[in-house]
Amino acid sequence: MPIIPAFEIGLWNAWIIMLLLIFTAVIPGQMNKEASNRAMGKWSDRTRTENIVLVITHGLIMPGLILYSIFLPLKLGTLWLYAGLLICLPGLALSFQAGVDFAKTPLNKLVTTGAYRVSRHPIYFGTFLVFTGTGIACASWIFLLGAAIWMISFHFGVKDEERFLLEQYGDAYREYMQQTPRWIGIRSSAFQ
Repeated sequence: MPIIPAFEIGLWNAWIIMLLLIFTAVIPGQMNKEASNRAMGKWSDRTRTENIVLVITHGLIMPGLILYSIFLPLKLGTLWLYAGLLICLPGLALSFQAGVDFAKTPLNKLVTTGAYRVSRHPIYFGTFLVFTGTGIACASWIFLLGAAIWMISFHFGVKDEERFLLEQYGDAYREYMQQTPRWIGIRSSAFQ
C-alpha cells in the first residue's frame, strides 16, 4: 500500500461498493418504516455516549468514507481487489439479511432470527466487513484506518444500546446475550 493513496475520480472506484452498502441499508428499511424509526429512536432517548458515537460513526466517519470512495480507485486485476471483495461480499449479505430480519420482526418482539442468531449486531459487523474489504480492494490504509475507528466507536456505543435492550426486554435479552456473541467469531464474554 502506498503511503499517499491515489486520488482520482473514475468509473471503477470504491463508490460502487459504497452504493451497494447504502442499498443494503435502505431497501430493508423501506419494508417496515416503523421498525426503521424504532431503531433510530430520538436524540433525547439516547445517553451522552450514544450521541457521541452516533455523531462519530454516522456524522463523520461514514460520510467521510463514502465521500472518499468517490476518489479512491479499485485495484483492478490485483490480489488486493479479490481479497477485498472476499471480505466485502459477506459483509453486504450479512447487512442486508439483518435489515430484512429486523424489518420482518414485530415492533414489540426481540429480533433473534436469521443474522441475529450469529451476532447481536450483524448490521454493524457487516458494515465493518464492507469498509475493511473496500480498504483492501483499494489498497488504502486511510480507508482501513477509518474502518477500524468506525468499529472501535461502535464497540463502545453498543454497550449503551445493549443496556437499553436489557431495560426493554429484561431476561429475554439477557438470555439472548448469553447465547449470541456481540460480534461474529468472538465469544460472548470477550470484550464485554
